[in-house]
Amino acid sequence: MPTPPPPHGSSASPGSGPAAGHAAAPAAARAAELEAYWRANRRLVAGLLAIWAAVSLGGGVLFAEQLDRVRLPGTGFKLGFWLAQQGSIYVFVVLIFVYAAAMNRLDRRFGVDEA
Repeated sequence: MPTPPPPHGSSASPGSGPAAGHAAAPAAARAAELEAYWRANRRLVAGLLAIWAAVSLGGGVLFAEQLDRVRLPGTGFKLGFWLAQQGSIYVFVVLIFVYAAAMNRLDRRFGVDEA
């Protein structure tokens, strides 16, 4: 005589029943958390790139004439020239440290740090 099928809702078949829903919930929550992490990461990078572009392109090229009206005290260099030659490099180095610190904070917040 053939065996009857298991009652509806039992966990006799893999991937069905109440246990399957509980396993999927943490995976979905983790996927949402990782998506939020990458969204915050992209927002940080976009913001820092905007600052870098504004200083290097804006300060050194687009607004050079207006900035050249100002001379750096003690050096006599025009501000637009100095920004194009030195200032944008200093800002870029500072942005590297800002990025490293912000990413460490972001990694700790989302639990993906190396510690």
